[in-house]
Amino acid sequence: MNQKYLIPLTAVFLLFLVAYTGVEGAGLQWFFGIVFPYVAILAFLAGFVYKVLGWASSAVPFRIPTTCGQQKSLPWIKQNTIDNPDTSTGVFLRMVLEIFLFRSLFRNTKAAFNRNASNRLSYSWEIFLWVGALAFHYSFLVVLLRHFRFFTSPVPSCIKFLEYIDGIVQLGLPGIFLSGVVLLAATLFLLARRIFDAKVTYISQAADYFPLFLIIGIAATGLSMRYFTKVDIVGIKTLTMGLVTFSPTIPEGVSGLFYGHVFLVSILFAYFPASKLMHLGGIFLSPTRNMANNTRAKRHVNPWNYDVKTHTYEEYEDHFREKMIEAGLPVDKKE
Repeated sequence: MNQKYLIPLTAVFLLFLVAYTGVEGAGLQWFFGIVFPYVAILAFLAGFVYKVLGWASSAVPFRIPTTCGQQKSLPWIKQNTIDNPDTSTGVFLRMVLEIFLFRSLFRNTKAAFNRNASNRLSYSWEIFLWVGALAFHYSFLVVLLRHFRFFTSPVPSCIKFLEYIDGIVQLGLPGIFLSGVVLLAATLFLLARRIFDAKVTYISQAADYFPLFLIIGIAATGLSMRYFTKVDIVGIKTLTMGLVTFSPTIPEGVSGLFYGHVFLVSILFAYFPASKLMHLGGIFLSPTRNMANNTRAKRHVNPWNYDVKTHTYEEYEDHFREKMIEAGLPVDKKE
């Protein structure tokens, strides 16, 4: 097996095992249920703010948007106002489509040589990556919002409505939440793509596999607690409400599987700011996306440029006039 994904897989399994055995064998519910979640949230907030402030303070004096459409030019040339905007309105539309629909990923293509006698290079539309990415992100969002029922009392009506829509498919008891199943399936698809696509495997690192295995572990333990094992929902609600109100208590009868689930979630939160998952905040501050491409209509001067002593042509001619005349070169002034 490739060490790029074998090491992250082993790390996630050991992390879950540490939490499970720590609770079941050593009685460390207070650490995995109270201390570490608080530390993880603090690390997440501090790291997120630090990253965003660092990006916001980075100087971007010039317009460097990444575009794939016609820039505004001559009146008779049709401009692509969304893919290559020159106004703030166009940038806003582009950002909305990019953030909510992954527009650039929708246009993604892959290149491959035909496996026949011609062996010609061909391009094909890679829509499955776009579908998988949409399914992953939106199911993750729904799962995250749905979990707010454990941290609020009474549960807001919007969360109840979301649960109703998410659990509209009734196959036995308890009812199936589509978001949890879709999240696990989409994550497995993204993992399989990294493992079985040779080109993607070549450029992937262990840091690319670790969050995928972590999310798979979170989804698998969550689905297991809902559909296959018995957990004390009342005790879990008591613990989560205690965390929110800063009066944490450890209830009796909560299994180690739940604490393993919470530990993996805490690891994900703590790891988030230091990983590529920070594109959640970075997309809003990306100069290749959030800037209007109006370099032909407006001159942009770097405000941090220092004064440079220039050497004008008049000064150049004054310095070399005699030699220029001797060489037969034209000069503006003879003397």
